[in-house]
Amino acid sequence: MTENLMETTRVAEREASGAHARERDHTSVREYIESLLVTIILALFGTTFIVQAFKIPSQSMEPTLLVGDHLLVNKFVFGGRDNWYDVLMPYRAVHRGDVIVFKFPFQDHPHYVKRVIGLPGDRVKIVDQKVYVNGQKLDEPYAYHDSAAAYDPFLYNFPPASHDELLSNMQPEWASQIFNYMRDGEVIVPPNNYFAMGDNRDHSWDSRYWGFVNREAIMGRPVVIYWSVLTTEDEYSDRPGSGGITGIIDGLIHLPTRTRWNRMLRTVH
Repeated sequence: MTENLMETTRVAEREASGAHARERDHTSVREYIESLLVTIILALFGTTFIVQAFKIPSQSMEPTLLVGDHLLVNKFVFGGRDNWYDVLMPYRAVHRGDVIVFKFPFQDHPHYVKRVIGLPGDRVKIVDQKVYVNGQKLDEPYAYHDSAAAYDPFLYNFPPASHDELLSNMQPEWASQIFNYMRDGEVIVPPNNYFAMGDNRDHSWDSRYWGFVNREAIMGRPVVIYWSVLTTEDEYSDRPGSGGITGIIDGLIHLPTRTRWNRMLRTVH
């Protein structure tokens, strides 16, 4: 009888141990799922409200930003919308000279990156490739001019003096409205809008050609280059058949040699 009691006790202990093990397994699975969900939620929150990755597909901001630069964009810095709690948050206004990422106002609203030149109320003009704001010539150490660029009158003087000086590559909506924002040979930036230009002045399709950037379209400010790879605009295009599996494999093989290590973690100004 004693042996039967001992065997019964051992069976009960094994069952209890198994139950505890199953409970631990269930707890571990539950904790893993909860942790995964929290991570996903935080990642979605971060990319929606705080920071987002962005890559440079064109040469319009060279030499400040090169084709193949991968940026982290601070989406939080310009978050203020005149709410009472804005004073408690680390928001700030958009400043002249800020590099911004924004939704292009036409077509499918792709993201563009340019530099803010004119603030709301500013008077902007270009004379002999020099930018003047409110009558004062801007000091622009970031601006680059290509002496070999094809001739374009807006590279030298802007805005146009008459309808005869409008260009065929202007956005039609802007071409029909630009004279509504002109006074005494200058463009007046309207409220809640900004005049933006690329640093590579002779290779940038910017506010000269399509108009102003609305405040609501601004996504954020690039803060750091977290990775940079030597590439071309064609390789970054979305054309069907560009690259393919062969291109991907080739890119991976040559990634270490194509990475611009000297640009890693460089801040954007």
